[in-house]
Amino acid sequence: MIAAVGSYLQARSQNGKWFVRIEDLDPPREVAGAADAILHTLEHYGMTWDEKVLYQSQRSETYIEALDRLSREGAVYPCGCSRKLVLEDSISGQYGPIYQGICRQGLSKDKQPRALRVLTHNSPIIFSDGLRGQFEQRLEAEIGDFVVRRADKLFAYQLAVVIDDAAQQITEVVRGADLLDNTPRQIHLQQLLNVATPAYIHLPVAVNIQGQKLSKQSGAKSIHHLRAQHLLFEVLSFLNQEPPRELVECDLDSFWQWAISNWRLDKVPRQDLPAPSLQF
Repeated sequence: MIAAVGSYLQARSQNGKWFVRIEDLDPPREVAGAADAILHTLEHYGMTWDEKVLYQSQRSETYIEALDRLSREGAVYPCGCSRKLVLEDSISGQYGPIYQGICRQGLSKDKQPRALRVLTHNSPIIFSDGLRGQFEQRLEAEIGDFVVRRADKLFAYQLAVVIDDAAQQITEVVRGADLLDNTPRQIHLQQLLNVATPAYIHLPVAVNIQGQKLSKQSGAKSIHHLRAQHLLFEVLSFLNQEPPRELVECDLDSFWQWAISNWRLDKVPRQDLPAPSLQF
């Protein structure tokens, strides 16, 4: 909800459009009715979107076209490594296991193609985050060649989000800081596919005592029992927007009118500040 509110305010405060995308790329893990629940939740909190909702599960042909192009240009290669083998052979890095290019020079005779990986390089990929400043990553050394199509033939998030950002002509991406280190991988794919790189803003995420992002997986409580204005007030406070307490008692239209008019990105906590706490 923090990323949704922050991105909504950032778009509306600049008279921009706010798009909703359902990232349903993994059918085995999809919960029945989850997509509709997300849309109903946004509506319940008074957040209206522009254009038609984009469902990634309906865009397989577009992703295949992108993979075909990368393949023709020699930018991807088949990998026959199991997850276990990758973990055993990888080096532990700041952003997780670093793939060591086992299949980069071709598959050995005892392997069958499983996933597709994209070739990386060690020239630094640098971008300026709108909130956190300059971020730099050398993909080959810090990530390794990464997967763009999984062994189960499902498309990787990194590929799909790049294709969809380009298709929707996204000029600014506002999302959680847990995705900050994904951005250089996406910029690398944008460069390979010759599509525009949007501006990026990575907002702080709410965490529990163990430092885990609040989610159903980490035991976070449902927000559906909360009055809309109460939750939105907490989110604005978390983002350091200093909302007046009386907003909790006003109607949703008035709440959003104040929030949009008073949105200040420069007030949002930055990377060098302690992770703020979110209380319900």
